[in-house]
Amino acid sequence: MNTLTDDEKLKDHCGVIGVYLSDHEPNASRLAYYGLQSLQHRGQESTGLAVGDGERIDHFKAMGLVADVYNKENLSALTGHIAIGHVLYSTCGKAYIENAQPFVSRSKLGTIAVAHNGSLVNTDPMKEFLEETGSTFTSTSDSEVIIKLIAKNYKKGLERALTDTIQLIKGSFALCVMTEKTLIGARDPNGIRPLCLGKLQNGWILASESCAIDAIGGELVRDIAPGEIVIINDDGVLSFNFGEKTSKKTCVFEYVYFARPDSIIDGIPVIEARKKMGEVLARESGVAADVVVGVPDSGLAAAIGYSRASGIPYAMGIVKNKYIGRTFIAPSQEEREAMVFVKLNAVKSDIEGKRVVIIDDSIVRGTTSRRLIQILRKAGAKEVHFRISSPPVKYPCYFGIDTPARADLISANNDSEEIRKAIGADSLAFISMEGMIEALQSCEYEDDRQKIDGKRDHAAQTVGASASGATNCGYCQGCFLGEYPMPMIGELGKR
Repeated sequence: MNTLTDDEKLKDHCGVIGVYLSDHEPNASRLAYYGLQSLQHRGQESTGLAVGDGERIDHFKAMGLVADVYNKENLSALTGHIAIGHVLYSTCGKAYIENAQPFVSRSKLGTIAVAHNGSLVNTDPMKEFLEETGSTFTSTSDSEVIIKLIAKNYKKGLERALTDTIQLIKGSFALCVMTEKTLIGARDPNGIRPLCLGKLQNGWILASESCAIDAIGGELVRDIAPGEIVIINDDGVLSFNFGEKTSKKTCVFEYVYFARPDSIIDGIPVIEARKKMGEVLARESGVAADVVVGVPDSGLAAAIGYSRASGIPYAMGIVKNKYIGRTFIAPSQEEREAMVFVKLNAVKSDIEGKRVVIIDDSIVRGTTSRRLIQILRKAGAKEVHFRISSPPVKYPCYFGIDTPARADLISANNDSEEIRKAIGADSLAFISMEGMIEALQSCEYEDDRQKIDGKRDHAAQTVGASASGATNCGYCQGCFLGEYPMPMIGELGKR
C-alpha cells in the first residue's frame, strides 16, 4: 500500500484474521489466506497461519508477502476447520522470523495460538513478571507476552485465562486466539485497533477490516465492541464483556490512511469518510485553482471530495508505478527519496500551465512532499497548493503505528508557513481537528445507521448482543494532540 518512501509514510503494525467453519470442512486455511491477501496493506514483512482440526494445531510462518510465502503445497498441509492468520509490519528495526505471528504455545493442557494487532504499553513489567515465574521469550514482540499470560492461566479454563490476561495488559489490541476447538476474538477497552465479525454460509470470520470478509464471500455482521470478547465454537458465538470500563477511541488514522477504502470500520464507510474530509478541507482552506489532484492511493478519495465541494475539476494528475517494490532496499536516504521519481510521475497534459491543488493524507518528515511538488513543477504546473486531509502529526503513537521520534516530525518543530517554505508549495493547509471529527460524524448517515443497527439486531439474535454498550463517540488523536487514551507506562520500540 505504501506508495512513497518507507521513511515518509506512517505504517500500521499488522492485520489479523480468524475463520471458523461450523460444518468442520478442513479448508479454513484457504479462506484465511484469501483474507490475508486483502489485509496485505496492513503489514508486508511477514505472515503466518495456524490451523486446527479439533485435535491438534499446525502452523506455518515466513518472511515476505502473502502471495510469495504461501503455495499450494504449504496450504494443503494446513488442514482444519479453524484458522487464524497474521500479516506484520515490525517497528523494531530489522524484521526477524522470531517476531512473525501467530505465536503458538503447547502444553499438556492443550495448544493455544495468538495473532495480535496493536501495541502494549506495559510490556516490560509484564515480561519481567513472566520471566520471574519461569517463562522464556524467543522474540522481541509484545505479542509473545499475551500468549505467555494466556498459557500461564490456561488451567483456570479458556474464558478465565483470557479475561485475566486482558485485564493485565494495557495498550491497544485486536486479538484472534484459537485452541484446538475454539476461535476467540477480543478488542481492547478503547477499541483503538479495529476488529469485526462476519458470517459465512457455513461459519464465522473475525478480521481487522471488513474488506477481508468480503474477499471470502462473507457478510459483515458488526464490529467487535471495545472491551468485548467473542467465543466461537460448535455451539455458535458467545459474546461478553471482560469487565473493564470502555471508552471508544478508535484510531483516526484508520480512516485517514491505514484502512482499505472499501472497508467499513465502526459503522463508517472509509471511502465516504475520506471524501468528506476532502469536502471539509475545501471549505476550510479553499484556493483559486484549475485542477485538483490526489496522491495515489491514499489521497485520491479526499481529492474527489475536495473537487466536489470546491467545483474545481478533478484530474488524475499523478500516476503510480504499481510494480515498484518497497524502497527500504535503497541503501541511502538520498536514494530512498529519489525513488519517489520512479514510483510517481505526473500526467503532463493534466498539469501543464495550470494551478494545481494536490491532496495528500499526511506530512511526516516532509521530504516526499517536497519531491511531489518538484514532480508537478517539472510537468509545468503554474502554481502548486498543498492540502492535507489530516491535522499536523506532532507526536509519536504508542498503540500500533510506526511514527518517527518527535524530533523527526516536521510539524512538531515547524509551523505551517515554515513547512510550506521547506517543501516549496505556493500555499499549504491542513484540515482542522474539528473539521476531521465533523467529517467522520457526518458519515454516520441515517441509512447506514439503520443498516448497521439491523445487522446488530441480527447479531444479537444469533450471537448475543454486543456486551459493551459503547457508542461510536470518540477517536484516538494522540499523534495530533499528544493526548492519549491511557497513561503511558513505558515508551515502546524505537521511540
